[in-house]
Amino acid sequence: MKKFDLVIKNGTVVTASEMFSADIGVKDGKIAAIAENIEADADEVFDAAGKLVLPGALDVHTHLAMPFGGTISSDSYLSGTRAAACGGVTTVFDYPVQHTGETIRGVIAEKKAVLEKEACVDFASHCCITDLSDGAIIEEMEEAVKEGITSFKCFLVYKKEGWMVSDGTLAKLMLRARELGAMINVHAENPDLIDMYTEQFLKEGKTGAWYHYMSRPEFVEAEADKRAVHWSKHLDAPLYLVHMADKEGLEACIQAKQEGAPVFVETCPQYLEFTCDVYKREDGRNFVCSPPIKGQESQDALWKAIRNGSIDTVATDHCPFQSYEKDWGKDDFTKIPNGCSGIENLYPYMLDAANSGKISFPRAVELCSTNPAKIFGCDQKGSIAVGKDADIVIYDKDKDFTISVDTMHSDCDHTIWEGKKLHGYPVRTFLRGNVVYADGEFKGTPGMGQFVKRSPRKLR
Repeated sequence: MKKFDLVIKNGTVVTASEMFSADIGVKDGKIAAIAENIEADADEVFDAAGKLVLPGALDVHTHLAMPFGGTISSDSYLSGTRAAACGGVTTVFDYPVQHTGETIRGVIAEKKAVLEKEACVDFASHCCITDLSDGAIIEEMEEAVKEGITSFKCFLVYKKEGWMVSDGTLAKLMLRARELGAMINVHAENPDLIDMYTEQFLKEGKTGAWYHYMSRPEFVEAEADKRAVHWSKHLDAPLYLVHMADKEGLEACIQAKQEGAPVFVETCPQYLEFTCDVYKREDGRNFVCSPPIKGQESQDALWKAIRNGSIDTVATDHCPFQSYEKDWGKDDFTKIPNGCSGIENLYPYMLDAANSGKISFPRAVELCSTNPAKIFGCDQKGSIAVGKDADIVIYDKDKDFTISVDTMHSDCDHTIWEGKKLHGYPVRTFLRGNVVYADGEFKGTPGMGQFVKRSPRKLR
């Protein structure tokens, strides 16, 4: 019997804190050895000479097969996780929504049954909570945490959809999460201001994609960011702000962190790459997402926080819709399904930023892998270390790659990243030691992904 199932030789290992030359031995899906030289007593040997060896990324914010805006997001659990594997993402978090009368575990179990058949990478779920009317959800959270569901999401918007929670409901959930070692994730925007501006612009005949941004500008997001941070500080309850896009809200988070509040901040690649000017383009509707992409000042603030450690994670909010669906809002921005693609672009984009010197490679790993794993209790994920799952990405920093819908593995018929040139690209992805992507092609099998049972946070 071979000592290892897989040995990766001659690569440069990248962790959240360092880079070093080493070989890696994999056995039974786990990293079994890291050493300067491992004898190639293995079923498979991969020569990573001249390449970087990274932990697989965790995209902790996706919406796969999600009903929204009169349709369903265009990536199924199969196609979305296939695209993830081809971009070096080895764990995907989804956001199933609990509606009136539904239970947390019922919603998760329904999605899990599909994921177990379709997932091409490992998976976990947050649960969006929208209804506390019968009181059972607050009690059920304890059982959910025991089963490894340790994060729950609240929307401060989407009144018409029935998703929005009141400040009182948010506070109840944050306090309950604190008791259980769980986390509340928040989508922060002010719904009343959005409604006010939307009504005004439609009345004035201002219906293009630009007015999606104008109805939800920086200060509309910032007010809700600051409100959520206020509750976190005064309730001493952990808060994870998803898809941070504005400078003012970010600054409130940074101040709260400096004061010791348990606040965590996520941003997305689209906010780092584009500005609100995209909404003036002919294809501006394709970029419509919520919160919208903001102005240059906000983007500069995000990059500064990426570099100095004030932003904790980068995830995608992957929620794509087909072109003909985006076209529903060609003459009325309120009819554009909100969401963009990105699951396959997350790691390559952030690693390109490292390759070009904007950030370091360890910082890219920290943002996309190590921090998401730590924050959300994925104990076996997020780093190259003995005993961890052998979720490993081989990155060729000399490979040039141009993003195109033709080379992506999503089911969406377009990408907002069309034509983006990257210097450096993943050439192989291993999921628990199994090849799921190699040299541009998906090599995995639907159903090979496993549910990730997460650990609760340590109580303060």
